[in-house]
Amino acid sequence: MSPRYARRKSTTLAIATAVAAGALLATGLTTNASAQTPADAAAAKPLAAAPTVLSAAARTELIKQAQSDATDTARTIGLGAQEKLVVKDVVKDVDGTVHTRYERTYAGLPVLGGDLIVHTSEAGKTEGVTKANSNTIKVSSLTPKIAAAKAETQALTAAKADGSAKTEADGARKVIWAGSGKPVLAYETVVGGFQEDGTPNELHVITDAATGKKLYEYQGIETGTGKTLYSGTVTLTTTLSGSTYQLTDGTRGGHKTNNLARGTSGTGTLFTDADDVWGTGAASSSSTDQTAAADAAYGAQETWDFYKNTFGRNGIKNNGVGAYSRVHYSSNYVNAFWDDSCFCMTYGDGSGNTHPLTALDVAGHEMSHGVTSNTAGLNYSGESGGLNEATSDIFGTGVEFYANNPNDIGDYLIGEEININGNGTPLRYMDKPSKDGASADYWSSTVGNKDVHYSSGVANHFFYLLSEGSGAKTINGVSYNSPTSNGSTVTGIGRAKALQIWYKALTTYMTSTTNYKAARTATLNAATALYGSGSAEYNAVAAAWSAVSVS
Repeated sequence: MSPRYARRKSTTLAIATAVAAGALLATGLTTNASAQTPADAAAAKPLAAAPTVLSAAARTELIKQAQSDATDTARTIGLGAQEKLVVKDVVKDVDGTVHTRYERTYAGLPVLGGDLIVHTSEAGKTEGVTKANSNTIKVSSLTPKIAAAKAETQALTAAKADGSAKTEADGARKVIWAGSGKPVLAYETVVGGFQEDGTPNELHVITDAATGKKLYEYQGIETGTGKTLYSGTVTLTTTLSGSTYQLTDGTRGGHKTNNLARGTSGTGTLFTDADDVWGTGAASSSSTDQTAAADAAYGAQETWDFYKNTFGRNGIKNNGVGAYSRVHYSSNYVNAFWDDSCFCMTYGDGSGNTHPLTALDVAGHEMSHGVTSNTAGLNYSGESGGLNEATSDIFGTGVEFYANNPNDIGDYLIGEEININGNGTPLRYMDKPSKDGASADYWSSTVGNKDVHYSSGVANHFFYLLSEGSGAKTINGVSYNSPTSNGSTVTGIGRAKALQIWYKALTTYMTSTTNYKAARTATLNAATALYGSGSAEYNAVAAAWSAVSVS
């Protein structure tokens, strides 16, 4: 690989002298036809049902108006007198259709799994509602039969099994659990501390407030794995403050790259430099090394541009505000993670502190967890957790193709450059996920019992089939051979269309409880909206899901 350092792309003068800092064959047909460059994405004519670009002010106004109308909306869609709607997000299509995503409360308590999306025409007519739980939200009593302390003890036991040494929970709150089945009064308990590998812990445990039974648990910190990825000499947008350059990207929401210097909390210290040349391209065990910072900034830059130029999304929250990245987390930490609580991406330095996990696909994968959190909010457990992970693999792959970096050509291999296995093999394969020894190629009734990084294989396989089709072929020099569960031959529609379908499904039809069956419905709805019912794209979506046993 060629040596890598970063040079600045453009510099923006800062008004102030300081800027505050805001867990990856047989050769057949050879083709590169599916490759999409940034210019291709930008030049593509928008579809009527594709999301339109909203300024921060326009999005804020839509959210404000939707919240103002929330009481009337709740009545219109038939909610009960004790239910209230809280706006989470708004997506507006090119044709004027608006999709408003709401959280729900019941008698003032948060309803977990009560999220819903109201689809409204340009004329303001409600055209449909997508609910995470179709059951009526109603409980017989709001008085718990067990003490909160029992729920906290249960949560601490679960956290201990994950390696946490925490002896106290961060408190238990009363909620309505509607994540599955009939809604019930429950406690939600969160336990902090650290997991066994050093990853921050944010374990959420849901306990039935009447029986004390554990109903659900999920990890709030979403992780990935990797080592160093060399991206060659790249250009970065930085900010000049006085005579000092800062690793702040003023053109992409003010994204900052900070140094934790082996710490495990806080925002860290913003990277600065005298000559605006960041890093050396060489591995270093120094906790002040800029090379890891340059990789992190590059990954954030390409991820921002991918979402904006492909989907018209203005940042992770679609509000024009950048997240921030933290490098040099802890010591010998072989992981990377996205954390909603800090709205930030964090990278460890790997084994020996010489292999920072700042790879491009790691960045795209992890920051896409932020997009999922701010849209469908897919629960990070069971089938919905697998879909959450697959979404990050799908969009991380999209980022890699979009970046069009000659040192890391786009492919359908996850973590192919980081060599986490020590034998040069990728972490995951989208064309045949089971090649990693643990992931599922096809859906089964037990797939939700797998770790979310492995149950994701079903959706990853679907996406590959939808994009490229089944059978043997070579794309960008990489050989693939994708099977089908039913022996069918699937013809792909191209990655560009597959990405549009997945994104629209995620942002307008999926909810926190979406499972694989519901994901099939969501993507078929998306294909109908974008390309028409019965279109080649719609039929391909149906065929690809059937080919992974989701029918």
